[in-house]
Amino acid sequence: MSEVQSVKYAVEDGVGVITIDNPPVNALGPGVREGIMQALANGNADPAVRSFVLIGTGRNFMAGADIRQFGGARPVSTRTSAAAIAASAKPVVAALHGYALGGGLEHALACHYRVAARNVRVGLPEVSLGIVPAGGGTQRLTRLIGPKAALEVIVSGRHVEASEALRLGILDEIVEDADLRAAAVQYALRAAEVRPLPSAQGDVLKPLPADELAALFEAARKSLSRKSRHLKAPLHALALVEAATSMSFDDGVALEQKLFEELENTDEAKALRYAFFAEREAAKIPGTSGLAQPEPVRSAAIVGGGTMGGGIAMAFADSGIEVKVLDMSQEALERGLKRIRDNYAVSVKRGSITQAQMDERLAKIRGVTDYAGIGDCDAVIEAVFERVELKQEVFAKLDEVMKPGALLLTNSSAIDIDVMAKATRRPEDVAGAHFFAPANVMKLCEVVRGSATRIQTIARTMKMARDLGKVGAVAGSCDGFAANRSRTPMMTEMMLMLEEGALPEQIDRIMVAFGYPMGPFAVNDMSGLDVSYEGRKRRAAADPEYRKLHIPDRMVEMGRRGQKTGAGWYRYAEGDRTPHPDDVVKQVIAEVANEFGIAQRTFSDDEILQRALFASVNEACRILEEGKAYRASDIDVMWLYGFGFPRHRGGLMYWADSVGTPAILAQVRQWHERYGKRWKPSALLERIAASGGRLRDAVPPQ
Repeated sequence: MSEVQSVKYAVEDGVGVITIDNPPVNALGPGVREGIMQALANGNADPAVRSFVLIGTGRNFMAGADIRQFGGARPVSTRTSAAAIAASAKPVVAALHGYALGGGLEHALACHYRVAARNVRVGLPEVSLGIVPAGGGTQRLTRLIGPKAALEVIVSGRHVEASEALRLGILDEIVEDADLRAAAVQYALRAAEVRPLPSAQGDVLKPLPADELAALFEAARKSLSRKSRHLKAPLHALALVEAATSMSFDDGVALEQKLFEELENTDEAKALRYAFFAEREAAKIPGTSGLAQPEPVRSAAIVGGGTMGGGIAMAFADSGIEVKVLDMSQEALERGLKRIRDNYAVSVKRGSITQAQMDERLAKIRGVTDYAGIGDCDAVIEAVFERVELKQEVFAKLDEVMKPGALLLTNSSAIDIDVMAKATRRPEDVAGAHFFAPANVMKLCEVVRGSATRIQTIARTMKMARDLGKVGAVAGSCDGFAANRSRTPMMTEMMLMLEEGALPEQIDRIMVAFGYPMGPFAVNDMSGLDVSYEGRKRRAAADPEYRKLHIPDRMVEMGRRGQKTGAGWYRYAEGDRTPHPDDVVKQVIAEVANEFGIAQRTFSDDEILQRALFASVNEACRILEEGKAYRASDIDVMWLYGFGFPRHRGGLMYWADSVGTPAILAQVRQWHERYGKRWKPSALLERIAASGGRLRDAVPPQ
């Protein structure tokens, strides 16, 4: 056996087995590409070797390139090592398991055959990092599975599971996970004498007629110009799939390299790489080193079958976890379960899931009307209305019935965790699991630690979030926690700008132009204006100096609660969710301005954007000062996954660095003089501006 850094090579029954051994995920780090090429050279020169198997150790084949290498020099490119595989005179069989993504899949596509374990996930997710594949992946995949399927896989960047990959033609065979190595060696022996060797470098195997091909690319361009108008990478990916249908393989690969180089060091790609690493950093919880791996949550209960409770129940069912929904009346329970069934039915109608999948998921959800019926669950999540007394009552009952060690979690978006914890005799098991609406869709789960919460409780809740397919980030307990607390100033300033003469549709237009998928007022209509109304009432009762937001309060009191009542910041036709500007809103704005003597004026786009976001940057700094978040990058993760902040801008704090901390501080000071104490600059903002540091690197003071 010989070894070249992270690649091992051994001959077994006439098969040269090339093994990637680069933990933890077999990324294409230094030496891996070179090791593959050296092993191929050795085997092709050895008469005893008839064919090859390329396989990975551990849990993955190859999870892709080492993202830390992007933006820098790479001695050997994936394009070069993949070309060496494709040029092998002896057949190469890729044996795939776990993740085979990006450069990992590009190496597999260069192989002559691909066998896989059932647990495999393949894909070319480069567009999610603001780049395109550069190892021949766009050219080989399009030729292998046809332009229509390749376009969808490459432009979406999604992972494709084994059965779909086999159906599309990415895989040649699926084997049982435990048999992968032996099956691949046998496959390689059978393939040893087959000539000519199959290749994904010639003509497209599944071509389309010229008119269908033109229509496919035109429709894709229109869709991307609408959905991804701020991003360059998806349009470049489309161009490369199109090139694979009209250019030679070599010319297509040359274009692929050119477009990759154009994108690699753009602001878009740098921001998306930052977001990638910020998400992984958020999973690291200080104080957990040395702890045993947390036990998974195998069964859960949701208290409250309303919109949020139903969405959380669906998140569990979608992940294959048994979940009970508790409501105190059979009538309310039936309404909640019907809402869940209706939501799944819409997904079936859209084609995003099958009827069989809907039935399987519904079978995981059971309704109960008695607390005793949930006591054996590993975790319970309270999702009742945002009223302190009601939540305290629920937690007192949970304390009585839940088994020892169960997670007692609240979906509260703002109320101090200690308030609920004190209603129990086990505050160490109480934490926040704050989902975002719609809970079955939105990726963020803000895990909130109270003053008595055990670190093991936080670690287990974070694992639960990961098992649900969510991105978890930890916050300390305070009014609004980290996510909503940092966003509240943005929403407050927007409401106050309405009083001064701005309009909801103007603000929404500016935020969509900035990169949000929807404007904040349209989102507010979707979630319900009444959701934040209770929180404002609570804050006003607790603080005599609280600045009331008269316009949204009046909208709620008029019955304008958003889409569910047919009118909120916009009006909606029956059965139609399209927002239409409404003169009634203008009338309410005018009445409030007149009543309180607020002068009306016009706003520039820049002022609206900066006044909204600078307020939140300043508050995020206060959150860090108080130790209510572990890292500034955690707040960025919350904004990306909880509020739809434009991913190509990295996150709130990353974006703020692009503006410049001194410029932000100067503007905050001006607004402090004009508007008063809510704009007082945070000490952290002042320190970073003075030191020349970066907001994205900020952590609480030690």
